[in-house]
Amino acid sequence: MTENASPVSEDLLEDEVETIGDYHRMAAHHFESAAKHHAAAAIADDEGHYEAVARHAHLAYRHQLNAVQYAEIAAMESDSLDDEFDSAAAAHDE
Repeated sequence: MTENASPVSEDLLEDEVETIGDYHRMAAHHFESAAKHHAAAAIADDEGHYEAVARHAHLAYRHQLNAVQYAEIAAMESDSLDDEFDSAAAAHDE
C-alpha cells in the first residue's frame, strides 16, 4: 500500500479523541483506510495472490468497523440533531 495521505494527524491517532470533529476525522481516516485495503485486495486478486487478498479484506473489514463506530459516536454526540420527541417532552414538562 502507498503512504497514508489521511487528514488525521499521527497525534490524534495516539491521543484521545476529544471533539465531535475528531470523531468525524477518525471515521474518515478509517473509511479511507478500508477503501485502500479493498483496492489492494482487488489488485492482489487480479494477480492471484490469495493470501494477500484475505489479509487486505480482513484489514478493510476491521477499518470499516472502526469507521462506523466513530461515525456513530459523532452522530450521537452531535447536539444539533436533538430528538424531536425529547424536545417536545422537555417543553411539556415545563
